[in-house]
Amino acid sequence: MHAVVAGVVAAVATYLLTPLAIRLARRLAFFDLPAGYKGHREPTPYLGGTAIVAGLLTGIAAGGLHQHYVLVVACVVAVWAMGTVDDKVNLPILLRVVIEIAVGVALALNGLGWHVFHIGALNDALTVVWVLGVMNAFNLMDNMDGAAATTAAASALGAAAIALLSNQRGPATLCLATAGACVGFLPRNLANPARVFMGDGGSLPLGLLVAAMAMTSVTQKYLGPKGVIVGALLVGLVIFDTTLVTVSRTRAGRSVLRGGRDHTTHRLGRWLGSPRNVAVTLAVTQLVLCGSTIMIAQAGTGWILLAGAVALVFAAALIWRFETSALFRAEEPPATEAEAVRGPAPAPAVAVVGAPRLAAPRT
Repeated sequence: MHAVVAGVVAAVATYLLTPLAIRLARRLAFFDLPAGYKGHREPTPYLGGTAIVAGLLTGIAAGGLHQHYVLVVACVVAVWAMGTVDDKVNLPILLRVVIEIAVGVALALNGLGWHVFHIGALNDALTVVWVLGVMNAFNLMDNMDGAAATTAAASALGAAAIALLSNQRGPATLCLATAGACVGFLPRNLANPARVFMGDGGSLPLGLLVAAMAMTSVTQKYLGPKGVIVGALLVGLVIFDTTLVTVSRTRAGRSVLRGGRDHTTHRLGRWLGSPRNVAVTLAVTQLVLCGSTIMIAQAGTGWILLAGAVALVFAAALIWRFETSALFRAEEPPATEAEAVRGPAPAPAVAVVGAPRLAAPRT
């Protein structure tokens, strides 16, 4: 019940705080401006991430938090500050990566990382890579209204279920508070047009929370490689999306760091017709994946390993389908600097939100 209270309070607090964040962003002229491959046509307020983090902290305060997880919350606040500054002034990528690695190291050294190998240094390295990868995968998923929030909420619910099955109140509280904050943010983000974007100040903290709680919720009985498989399936969609754009841009001879309309969301948007439909599809897909993962995790090692193999094969086939089908093929990025500034021909069915910082600098 403490975890449920945290989730409900986080949802209500985020919903109530989001209009205040919008007003503050307007007063500070803190906008995401239309440019290049971004699909929104008017300057849209940032600071949605501030409402999410504030709502999350309110929910955690209401539900209670074990002192063992105070470090996670402190890291979330630090990452929120970094992401919010980055939304405003575009921090150097190297500085961002260094801060993210430091967060991963802090979690590892305080027993909040993976415990897969018998060698501590290998566990620490895996934890840092996991935190860095999942954080930026959620950052990359923040490319269309509702995409990052719905995916994070679904992944957090999956991690919460595993934590509750293992009687872990602390991780369950953080997970449900995360899901609640995402739900409270969605009504304004999925408005037509979107009234607010979360920005890096929202996507990076959400990525950190999901990464940390996936590691923590996968309990001692999932030690070894199978534990990592369970964790990876809990965040399967963002891993798939990052892999898809990496493969797509490499095949096209483009830099992986250059943004574009080649994410899972953009490809689905041309088929489903609106960001809301895409967001619902992402949420349902990740929830089904989490539910299947929970059942398989209870079945034993063999089933977990089989699920991991099947997921890899299915993901590879889906990437091939996306890359070869005319319906799902990636759109070409702007060819010239002038086109990047004025933007390509409008595509009214799909509104693409702010560019991820690791994908491309703001133009």
